[in-house]
Amino acid sequence: MPQMNPAQARVVDAVLSTAAQGYRNAAMVYQVLFPLVPVSQRGGKILTFGRESFRIYNTARSPGQNTRRIQLGHDGAPYVLEQHALEGMLPMEINEEATASLPGVDMGSATASTVQDIIELRTEQFAAGLATNLANYPATNKVTLGGTDKWTDPASKPTQDIQEAKAAVRAAIGRRPNTVVLSAKAFDAAQENPSIIDRIKYTGRDTVTTDLLAALWGVQRVAVGESIYEDASGVMQDCWGGDVVVAYTEVGSVAERGKPSYGYTYRLSNYPIVEQPYYDRSSKSWIYPVTDELMPVIAGASAGFLIKSAA
Repeated sequence: MPQMNPAQARVVDAVLSTAAQGYRNAAMVYQVLFPLVPVSQRGGKILTFGRESFRIYNTARSPGQNTRRIQLGHDGAPYVLEQHALEGMLPMEINEEATASLPGVDMGSATASTVQDIIELRTEQFAAGLATNLANYPATNKVTLGGTDKWTDPASKPTQDIQEAKAAVRAAIGRRPNTVVLSAKAFDAAQENPSIIDRIKYTGRDTVTTDLLAALWGVQRVAVGESIYEDASGVMQDCWGGDVVVAYTEVGSVAERGKPSYGYTYRLSNYPIVEQPYYDRSSKSWIYPVTDELMPVIAGASAGFLIKSAA
């Protein structure tokens, strides 16, 4: 009799897994730059895009002439999905008391969601590390701000920095960026920047919002990375530091593998999964195992621009 593999051996909680697959923590924005692409294997080649994937081609054909051919994307460096697994523990006493005093509250679902948040934070930190690493960009697609150019300085011009980043991306790929991801510090600085406040005074708005910045900067969306993590020294750190990323990405919750985009998050199909909870007698607790398998990758570095140390 053939032996079952680990995936076949798992007994999945269909309801909790469905909830996990549709769950998003608003503080985490990695999927804005690295939209999800479901894959059927745990390893493969990154579908990368050079400048040819963004060009406008001459498609005219004369009678008898050969039809032109193009190749959109090619296999680049290998990727391997990374498995993240964690079990949430729900003590029997807490479950019983919550059920008795808070009718309708599903502590099991809340436990699974908390575990998923922890796994998602790890992915957010990893994706932010990719997106804010100067080494991942060509020389024309990055700048480090200092002195009066920092957005926290009243003399700085954030909108000018964004427009220059957009122009650099357009010059590289022939398309204007549609996405700006701001670190929380950069967003705070933009909200207080005199040049931006001066621009919005005619709109009747007294608060700088992401929607307002998207309209001002001419992009489809502006997202703010609010997530923080505790480092090895016990100090709380911003995942996105003080940086800004301007990029052309696939807009949507799930990208179509094969379309040019700054990045992807390859995720094993039908993940994350929540296995059937089991009772642990020694701790007198219900245990909720959660597993995800994914890997954010940069597919087209020229489709992005890094503004380092904006705030």
